[in-house]
Amino acid sequence: MSPRKTGHMASPAAALLATPTSSRMLSFPPTVCLHFLGAGTASSASGTFRLVLQLADLLATLRMCCRLHFPTTRRFVGHTMDGLAVAVSIDNRQIVSASRDKSIKLWNTLGECKYTIQDGDAHFDWVSCVRFSPNTHQPTIVSGSWDKTVKIWNLSNCKMKSTLAGHTGSVNTVAVSPDGSLCASGGKDGVILLWDLAEGKKLYSLEAGSTIHSLCFSPNRYWLCATTEASITIWDLESKTVVVDLKVDLKQESEMAAEETTQTSNKNKILYCTSLNWSMDGSTLFSRYTDDVVKVWGVGRY
Repeated sequence: MSPRKTGHMASPAAALLATPTSSRMLSFPPTVCLHFLGAGTASSASGTFRLVLQLADLLATLRMCCRLHFPTTRRFVGHTMDGLAVAVSIDNRQIVSASRDKSIKLWNTLGECKYTIQDGDAHFDWVSCVRFSPNTHQPTIVSGSWDKTVKIWNLSNCKMKSTLAGHTGSVNTVAVSPDGSLCASGGKDGVILLWDLAEGKKLYSLEAGSTIHSLCFSPNRYWLCATTEASITIWDLESKTVVVDLKVDLKQESEMAAEETTQTSNKNKILYCTSLNWSMDGSTLFSRYTDDVVKVWGVGRY
């Protein structure tokens, strides 16, 4: 399969978000690009829109920024080291952030820190990833850390519900299923662990073969997508089999990168996917690579 693509020439895209209508896709570098996805085509409108939670700046703050010549509209100040992850609740009223300072902070949209998780049951190493569960009946936060654990927290009081242990390396990414019943985690050990969030227990594992950088559940099928340095792999969780392995032509991409940029630092970069997201209808997969290019995969036919 050949993906459509569009690139960020000035700065790397750090994360991806598809809008509910699937007609637009936001990519999150230090600036945000809005990509308009027509039928069978892809174009980009870099710089026409910006709404960012910009992490890990020199002041170790969180910033909500708006482009279009507007100044910074909100500052989230509190972390003592750079931030590694951020997520927004399903009702868009709360924000959770994770940091190298080993803490998790819960904010409102005014930039007020309502709770800090740092002592007692908190992670004892960098908190690398954090997610809200979409389950409004049992609202929880899920976090992963370099301490090799995944933790589940009650959103109402930020108290720990359970610690999920099983990884032999640092946890890089966590994902929560659309119904909030499952959690997937992956990291340096190259193993995806599936967890029952309500019971706080391990269900089974999937071997990815190398370090896992990102995980994402399909919004409409029982699929899980994972990124490694080798490929993007989509698993069918019912049969525990691989649906498709998405790979790019590394030689071709390297030659194109050399032609398109004069920045020699990018020419020898190892090309792999670092983050991904599905469109709302589950037919399109957006992936960001280390060459700062966003690739758009059509997976509806599988």
